[in-house]
Amino acid sequence: MAQIYFKEVYKDIFPFWDEISESDREFICQNSVAVTYPKKTNIHNGNECSGVIIVRSGCLRIYIMSEDGKDITLYRLHKGDMCMLSASCVLQSITFDVFADTEDESECYVINGSAFSQISERNPQIKIFALETAVSRFSDVMWIMQQILFMSMDKRLAIFLSDESVRTASDTINLTHEQIARYIGSAREVVSRMLKYFASEGIVEVSRKGIKILDKSRLKQLVL
Repeated sequence: MAQIYFKEVYKDIFPFWDEISESDREFICQNSVAVTYPKKTNIHNGNECSGVIIVRSGCLRIYIMSEDGKDITLYRLHKGDMCMLSASCVLQSITFDVFADTEDESECYVINGSAFSQISERNPQIKIFALETAVSRFSDVMWIMQQILFMSMDKRLAIFLSDESVRTASDTINLTHEQIARYIGSAREVVSRMLKYFASEGIVEVSRKGIKILDKSRLKQLVL
């Protein structure tokens, strides 16, 4: 029954699904599990091969960590997104450590990494798909690095608040200063000071309920 369920799911997710043999499709399904991870759980630690992770619900934070324990968020994964960087045995050219934590309780499909790698070795279209999926995320990574290296703090924070407002379709950002700091690669104290400045300018309102955007036009001016 589980195999039939995974077949229906993967048919919609993987463009190569109808191009590989029935035995290979069954092998992938046999090596798949549906997992519900609690909130704030580490599900991928460094360069281990945790497998291919597909988000069914919830949110995952993908990040890198320095030797002194400071982390930088590379991107977040939501419903329908896929993490290939957690399958280092599939993409052996990925030699840096990437970590993944759940932001909320998250339901995921996980395909065993070694099984997926084995199938990809005899199906070039799978390997191409894996590489394309990973490469597509590197544009997000480069955008984050560009912000950290070349943009002022007020612009980085304005970009984040604007993007988060669009993503959630809400003018209120329900995140702590600590969470925002992790997302934009800064310190909580710096974020708090900048939000205090934004509030003094009438751009946002900061309260225990979150950060409410009051003046979108002013915020947009900071982004430009």
